Amino acid sequence: MVGLDRILTQSGFSCTGNFKLFNMNKETIELQAQVKDEHFGKRLDQVIADLFPDYSRSRLKEWILAKKVSVDGEIITKAREKMRGGEEILILAELDVEVHHQPEDIKLNIVYEDEHLLVINKPADLVVHPGAGNPSGTVLNALLHHYPEIDLVPRAGIVHRLDKDTTGLMVVAKTVPAQTQLVADLQERLITREYEAVCLGRLTAGGTVDKPIGRHPTKRTNMAVNEFGRESVTHYRVIEKFRVHSHIRLRLETGRTHQIRVHMSHIKHPLVGDYQYGGRVQTPKGASGDFTNTLRGFKRQALHAAMLRFHHPITLEEMTFEAPLPDDFNHLLSALKLDVKEHQDDMDYC
Repeated sequence: MVGLDRILTQSGFSCTGNFKLFNMNKETIELQAQVKDEHFGKRLDQVIADLFPDYSRSRLKEWILAKKVSVDGEIITKAREKMRGGEEILILAELDVEVHHQPEDIKLNIVYEDEHLLVINKPADLVVHPGAGNPSGTVLNALLHHYPEIDLVPRAGIVHRLDKDTTGLMVVAKTVPAQTQLVADLQERLITREYEAVCLGRLTAGGTVDKPIGRHPTKRTNMAVNEFGRESVTHYRVIEKFRVHSHIRLRLETGRTHQIRVHMSHIKHPLVGDYQYGGRVQTPKGASGDFTNTLRGFKRQALHAAMLRFHHPITLEEMTFEAPLPDDFNHLLSALKLDVKEHQDDMDYC
């Protein structure tokens, strides 16, 4: 069996040696200063050490080598670069901050639980793991309250995530051996995850998007199809077509951040309600006021983790779970169907 520390690291997780629930969060920092006249002829690493004394010389040098330091708008990667005086220094970097998470009495919709794992149906507007802007009130905090012993498991047993406003199924490990096996199964693509979504545009058939995903080159909180990104594969098929929308079923082969949202936007079929990747609301010609209000009032991406299938990490029994669509998703589908009915003549040519 693959070592837990290695597979968690490969999957983007961090943990301490004793498995207590201390982890390293990323804090983005921005430092600005102007090079003083007295720095004339001095090396860049010496200058920024004077300008930013709160940070060690070794850390500042790491940031130079990591292309986090710019001088007058130009990235500089040579610590020995000589300064003239008057230059504008900008450092955009990240710091690891140790955080100890607290249990919180937040209700979880638990679909299944045994001594090794649990499966939850996550609602919208619930963040999975604490981070910038969401230090508490997350699934992780709820897990610590529900099962205190889970603090012995890295990341409180969380092995995969859903975006804040994506609903549906997640599996969580309650023990280190269970998490070790579940993470290994994810790595080997042995866990099946299927989603339902509503996207813009009438898809004529199913297909596959096989495009690597990495950090967006200019929007730091976004992901994007990027030739230097990690392999990302999404399969989709059409469940139902509407006038200018489609209800689709998707299956992930990989699990990159925002993968479905990025892939569907890339093929020009962004998800309804996904303002981060889809832009403003688009309504079909002649849409009723009620239908327009429904589209505009859908304030999250129309994405739901509908099915989860995996082998139990300890007993090896195959387990399949399905979560019904939430009310807001069903309301959206009803509005789409009513819009089709009201414009049946327009659909005859389709």
